[in-house]
Amino acid sequence: MAKGIEIRDAHFPGRAPIDAYGNGGFRFADMSHRGSLLCLPSGVHGWDVKEGDPLTVDAFAKVLADAGEIEVLLVGTGQNLKPLPVALKAALKARGIASDPMSTGAAVRTYNIMLSESRAVAAALIAV
Repeated sequence: MAKGIEIRDAHFPGRAPIDAYGNGGFRFADMSHRGSLLCLPSGVHGWDVKEGDPLTVDAFAKVLADAGEIEVLLVGTGQNLKPLPVALKAALKARGIASDPMSTGAAVRTYNIMLSESRAVAAALIAV
């Protein structure tokens, strides 16, 4: 018998296009998630990063762990484009991942197209 609501990191075990974004979250695979997302080959994970937070190498640990299956990482930096810090770009490049920062809306659209083309793409999407 359940003893209340269990709060856990969001996880969808698979790759799914993003159906909608905004109001602080995303919709995908007939589900909704409040907050930011990492869309990786290992699945869709909740990501504890908010717009304006520093983009650190530690914040991208799950991305680096999946590096063998990722060629391109799209980084949705929120409402506006924010350049990636040099240390983060270097860590991604060292693992063979090309990074492309853009607004979250542009990242969602680009991710969906690349996913439909079966490309080795991942996305780090900051909720707007």
